[in-house]
Amino acid sequence: MVMPLVAIVIGLALLVWSADRFVDGAAATARHFGMPSLLIGMVIVGFGTSAPEMVVSAISSYQGNPGLALGNAYGSNITNIALILGLTALISPIAVHSQVLRKELPILVLVTCFALALMYDRELTQLDGWLHLAVFTGLMGWTIVQGMRQRHDSLGDEVEEELAVHPMPLNRALFWLLAGLVLLIASSRLLVWGAVAIAQQLGVSDLIIGLTIVAVGTSLPELASSLIAVRKNEHDIALGNVIGSNLFNTLAVVGIAGTIHPLPFDQVVFSRDMLLMGGLTLLLFLFCYGFRGPGRINRLEGATLLVVYIGYTTYLITTVFAVAG
Repeated sequence: MVMPLVAIVIGLALLVWSADRFVDGAAATARHFGMPSLLIGMVIVGFGTSAPEMVVSAISSYQGNPGLALGNAYGSNITNIALILGLTALISPIAVHSQVLRKELPILVLVTCFALALMYDRELTQLDGWLHLAVFTGLMGWTIVQGMRQRHDSLGDEVEEELAVHPMPLNRALFWLLAGLVLLIASSRLLVWGAVAIAQQLGVSDLIIGLTIVAVGTSLPELASSLIAVRKNEHDIALGNVIGSNLFNTLAVVGIAGTIHPLPFDQVVFSRDMLLMGGLTLLLFLFCYGFRGPGRINRLEGATLLVVYIGYTTYLITTVFAVAG
């Protein structure tokens, strides 16, 4: 088991580093070609921070391990809300000023309900995968239109400040865009190999490994981005990272996995993991929408999210040891 563990550690470290380089290169390239800062924050950053989940899920499904892909997607959504936003809000309460994010919050709830409805029959079919990708395509089209129309927003202003602080020449931006993508693929293959090997040796499903080790690992870019953003008082970027990533995970990551390799799964996956993801998404909406003013996640709410994550992860780990024993 030593070699698979080493593969996971190296794979995760390289995955996080390459994802960061990929996002920087993509954002700087988009800026050089005149893309509005708001659109960069809504599309490029969301896509970039979900790139690890996308690549890991595509490789997992292609190699015949769709459970790892599904666990990675839904586990990352749970981690993003409960661990990342919980920990971030505990350090510094997250205030929501962006009108764009207030529009995306109910969309995230609707997308989650759509995904849960499709998965209610406990099977991710190829048709389900294509339906996920169709909704994703429509949502990206709407997002681009919104980003082009509404050029001034607090999220766009925060992204503009970040791009101005860290300028990058076009040739360097293109280099990191391509190099980051290549390293993402290489590190993802290493990570998937290690995760599948550990699952086989422990005698647990690859879905459980995807919900725990892989989900946390592929969510590290969002964790780093959110903590740095809150430290700089860029609260909308911190929340935008999670909303964008969860939208990509729910639609694109699961959609890609389903089109490559259909997957039946147990009832417990729906009732335990998917419903928890849905409940956390609804909780995020109630915290952040701001029905009577700006929304926010205060420290108490952040602590609540963190406790939910610790309880859920403890239960999964207990399950793993129970099966292994």
